[in-house]
Amino acid sequence: MKLSISPGNKAVDVPPGDPITVAAVGGKLTRVVLTNEAGEQVKGQLSPDATTWQVAEPLGYDKTYTAKATGEGTDGKPASLTSTFTTVQPRLRADLSMNPLDGQKVGVGQPLAFYFDVDITDKAAAQRAIQITSTPAVEGAFYWFSDSEVHWRPKQYWPAGTKISIKASIYGKNFGEGVFGNDDRVAGVTVGDAVVAVADGGTHQMIVKVNGKVARTIPIAMGKPGHETPFGTYVVMSEHTDYTMDSGTYGVPADSPLGYRTHVDVASRMSNSGIFYHSAPWSVGDQGHRNVSHGCINMSTENAAWMQSISNKGDVVVVQHSGGPRLESWDGLGDWQIPWPEWTKGGHR
Repeated sequence: MKLSISPGNKAVDVPPGDPITVAAVGGKLTRVVLTNEAGEQVKGQLSPDATTWQVAEPLGYDKTYTAKATGEGTDGKPASLTSTFTTVQPRLRADLSMNPLDGQKVGVGQPLAFYFDVDITDKAAAQRAIQITSTPAVEGAFYWFSDSEVHWRPKQYWPAGTKISIKASIYGKNFGEGVFGNDDRVAGVTVGDAVVAVADGGTHQMIVKVNGKVARTIPIAMGKPGHETPFGTYVVMSEHTDYTMDSGTYGVPADSPLGYRTHVDVASRMSNSGIFYHSAPWSVGDQGHRNVSHGCINMSTENAAWMQSISNKGDVVVVQHSGGPRLESWDGLGDWQIPWPEWTKGGHR
């Protein structure tokens, strides 16, 4: 019979996230022991037919391990093999943040966003480490906005009620140029009702559909001349109550001629550049008739509160006929601004 251990004896710079396997050809394994430098045994799993063994817990970085295997051939003859190897010492360890997080309910437009704290050279390796499944299954793809930020979204909006499973098994994975993954991340996410709103700068109305049916038509006011609301498909990023709208958050001092600092009861962020839909009791007389805001979508307090009551972050707001520039794909979660054929090219490389 023949025994094999991977990695082989005296191997160095072994990524601890790679499979550690022992195999028997022409017989069966009778015993496999993997120990660390302290002589402590590492957990492993033997296959039901006793022909393969795999490590079942993470190995450490910059550690030496010894695997000892014994087996018996079909002819009854014994065999043994030993391999001592050393895992890699990373130049940098990459930590990962995610949006959304475990247990959250999101809207049908929610992309899955992943933020590494260092630049990633081997982007294909990073994508392989991030496993995304859903029920029902959907077609989707990754797109890199920078060397450290990658998003995954479906080709079309998520079906309402979808269950999403995210397993970012990055620990021990080699991402190139001495960068290796640090802690794994997991999340289970649920998609809520399909809430899609279309805000029209020409009619000054916002039609809100829930699961394909019109739930309410809301009078609105969008950006006035010189402050036109960018048009495009927005994804609601966060929801707030008792909130202070501050132009300083996007670089315009509140005490400047174009600045403001205003308290509102209800506000939902739609972009990093300061676009919200929010309660605006001061412009109720204009709502439904003219655009008077600094770019946000103004509505009554009652309508804004109703919107938040039926929605989640990840809901979709489409702005049209606003007279503004096109929403940039990198502004907030403007992922749907990128056509699918372009998205599937993978973005920043």
